[in-house]
Amino acid sequence: MMDAESLLDIARDWSFWDAPPPKSVRRTLPLPAELRPDLALVVQGVRRGGKSTLLQQLIGRYGLDRDRCLFLNFEDPRLASSLDHRLLDTMVKAFEADRGKGTTYFLDEIQWVSGWQKWLRVQLDRPKDRRFVVTGSNAHLLSGEIGSTLTGRHHTVELFPFDFDEFRAARPRATLAEFLDGGGFPAVVKSPDRDAILRGYFNDIVERDIRERVAARSSLPLRKLVQMLLESAGSETSTRRLSAALGLAPDTAGLYLDAAESAYLALGATYFAYSARRQLARNRKFYPIDTGLRRAVVTATGADRGKQLECAAHLLLRRRFRTVHYWRGEGTGAGEVDFVVEREGKAVPIQVSWEAPTERHRRAVDAFHEAHPHAAEAVFITRKSFERGVPELRS
Repeated sequence: MMDAESLLDIARDWSFWDAPPPKSVRRTLPLPAELRPDLALVVQGVRRGGKSTLLQQLIGRYGLDRDRCLFLNFEDPRLASSLDHRLLDTMVKAFEADRGKGTTYFLDEIQWVSGWQKWLRVQLDRPKDRRFVVTGSNAHLLSGEIGSTLTGRHHTVELFPFDFDEFRAARPRATLAEFLDGGGFPAVVKSPDRDAILRGYFNDIVERDIRERVAARSSLPLRKLVQMLLESAGSETSTRRLSAALGLAPDTAGLYLDAAESAYLALGATYFAYSARRQLARNRKFYPIDTGLRRAVVTATGADRGKQLECAAHLLLRRRFRTVHYWRGEGTGAGEVDFVVEREGKAVPIQVSWEAPTERHRRAVDAFHEAHPHAAEAVFITRKSFERGVPELRS
């Protein structure tokens, strides 16, 4: 087990005891008003999406003394032989012996530490003027551990790559087309090597956040599955068709699909229905976590601005409403509503088109209102309204 002095040396490399954090684009997401000793803040999101930078920003947002803030990233290879709850005990004892009480711990990629959830539960049940912020790149692992151990002891937020406003904060003169092509991963926004970096992200996520979780012998079928999901973004996805195309058993394809969503590479949208049975009977649609990543790893997408805008609109809705649906009428040739969200107790149908909505879009909305007469008025997202931030759907 690592000794206290060595652990503090590693923590110094990650923390900001000697200099303030570097300037960065302020992230826009709903955070609690305060950090509490009895309630952990959990930040989930895709790898390289900016979680570590957000942690740095929290020092200023909450007015913390950076000398009493310890940062550790548990993917640091120097910690690899010590990743269990005893490391966390050593961390707390060493830091507080050096700095005193009133400390805040920022624990990045916590899912790699064995027994972390029970250890944290004890800390929160018996608060000692310590505050904890933890992050992870796998929604399934974190949600399972939180659900079973930290019920009522956490506040969870999701962090996505930059939205359009954040992108323009980094590149004030950027156009919507540049945002859709490049995407919002923070490190690639200004990089001339963006595509190489994005492909590296893709391979890293597949290898570390998907293959290791499902214990697959090879990452090749996983990469192909995710590429198929990204290529067919916005289309209903059948697990059986995926399994046939990849030569996998349906159960295996379903496991891989779940892992891809948990790693935030592909985000699912369910069919809209008030009946859970009807909802589960229909296939889901999947959308990419980032439009630039989709373009970089799928060669057959072409320059389809309408599809890119649809993918970006899904991310905007996911940020604001958490749960996003789609709807399709019954029968051959039935109309389709791109997205449905629930707002103030009413279903809101949403159509996306690069320019003005077409007659097809309007007919589908009419069919939706016939099926759901108490639904709210439709919202039409176009290039121009997206550039304005879709004010009709702001809270």
